[in-house]
Amino acid sequence: MSSVTTTGLELPAWACVSDKRMAHIQRVTALLDEWAQKLALPPDEARAWHDAGRLHDALRDAPEPLLRQLAGDSPDYATEMLHGPAAAEQLRRDGERRTELLDAVRHHTVGSAQWGRLGRALYMADYLDPGRKFSRTDRAYLASQAPHDFDATFRQVVRARLEWSLREGMRLYPEAVMLWNSVR
Repeated sequence: MSSVTTTGLELPAWACVSDKRMAHIQRVTALLDEWAQKLALPPDEARAWHDAGRLHDALRDAPEPLLRQLAGDSPDYATEMLHGPAAAEQLRRDGERRTELLDAVRHHTVGSAQWGRLGRALYMADYLDPGRKFSRTDRAYLASQAPHDFDATFRQVVRARLEWSLREGMRLYPEAVMLWNSVR
C-alpha cells in the first residue's frame, strides 16, 4: 500500500481529502490517541485506534461515482454517508485484515450494534471533534469523560446524535436504531 504524508499523518495514496477534512482527521486521531493513552490500551489496540482515526474519512471528498462503486453494498445511503463503506472496502482491497478496524471505518457515520470498543471510540471521537462548532461545552465535557466512563459517554453520544437527526428531520438508518437499542 503506497501512502502520502499530509501534515503529520500518513494517508493512503488513494485518499481524497480537503485541507479542512484533513484538519478534522487530525483532531479525531489526536482525541483517539489521548483516550488510548489514558486507558493504557495495549500497543496493538492503541495502534488500531490511531489507524481508525486517520483512515475513517480518507475518501470523504472523493467523487460520488467512485464512492458508489466502492460502497456497492450500501446503495440506500445518501452520498455523504458512502465514504465510510467506500474507505473500508478500499482498505480491504489493499490488504487490511483487522476486521474491527474495517467495521469501525465502514459504520462510523451510522453506528453498529456489533461494535467493540474501537468502533465505539471512533464514533464518539468523530462526533466529539473539538473543531466542530456546535455544543462545544457539552461535547468537550463528554470528550473529557470518555476515558473515565467509556460506556456512559458512548450512550450519551449515541443519544445526542440520534436526537440531532430527529430534530433536523433526518433519516434514521436501521443501523443507528439497532445501536441505540443495544445501549439504552
